[in-house]
Amino acid sequence: MSTETSIDPKLFRQLLGCFPTGVAIITTHTADGQPVGLTCNSFSSVSLEPPLVLFSLRKASSLLGVFAQADAFAINILSQSQDALSGRFASSKIADKFEGVAWRRGELGTPLIDDCLASFECRVHARHEAGDHDIFIGEVRHMGTGPADHALVFYKGAYMMLAESLRKLVLEGRLGTADIDEAYRALYGTLLRLACERASEAEVDAIEAAVAEIEQHQGEQALPRRIEATASFFSSIALAGHNEALRLMAQTMTAVLRERMTHVIPARPRPDVFPLRRKLVQSLRGRDAQGAVAALDELIAMLRKDGDADTGAAQEAAAL
Repeated sequence: MSTETSIDPKLFRQLLGCFPTGVAIITTHTADGQPVGLTCNSFSSVSLEPPLVLFSLRKASSLLGVFAQADAFAINILSQSQDALSGRFASSKIADKFEGVAWRRGELGTPLIDDCLASFECRVHARHEAGDHDIFIGEVRHMGTGPADHALVFYKGAYMMLAESLRKLVLEGRLGTADIDEAYRALYGTLLRLACERASEAEVDAIEAAVAEIEQHQGEQALPRRIEATASFFSSIALAGHNEALRLMAQTMTAVLRERMTHVIPARPRPDVFPLRRKLVQSLRGRDAQGAVAALDELIAMLRKDGDADTGAAQEAAAL
């Protein structure tokens, strides 16, 4: 008898984000010729002979019916300077996505967005149901190129160009310590308050497991695993808050955390702060938002106070 392991949908989505993808806007038109489109990072090549590509579309999408009835669609590959377009075509609050957007009709009548890196006009080759998505396979009939630029890349819930910019700012010392601490207090304080209202016991268990992982990897040689455990601690808090916008902001802060722990601040073992993380978890279990936020504030203050002392000592030693 075989047993199947249950797949956590949130973790599944999070781990899929470890694979960087390009960002495209998929377009077609309604029966009366109105342009429609949506942001997509599920675009992929399928075959060279014949030239086939695919994208997948949620069954819950309001545009599924339009794409199902269309005989053609276009893939518009975005450049890193078109991140605003990505957000526009991903928003459910904007009724007319094409308002104010420069575009033209291609050879197949599909909307082609100006200044994209590349475009592919496709005839629908096949459509397949696959779980909660439909897969559309298109045969490429026409192609076009745009300006020479870097592609817009999506990675772990954020645009990679943003992550790279943050890394540069951290390494150059242009993100002030006080500003970072204030951002952590504001962002994770809000997430902890939300988690006290919304988190499941399993999500609190995940936070506690991350705390245990941090405590386990305290040797000097265990720094890489301690960094990942610390990142997991904050990521688990973000998931428990059940707010997608704040979770994306938290992913940005996690990128800053990794770079600072790796290249900037002393990341020595700190068993003295173990009780504070444990207190935070206990407060979450008791749905005590005030206690959880207070534990976070105390944790940040203690780490910063001793971290500043370590940095000063290191600088003095280097000067000798």
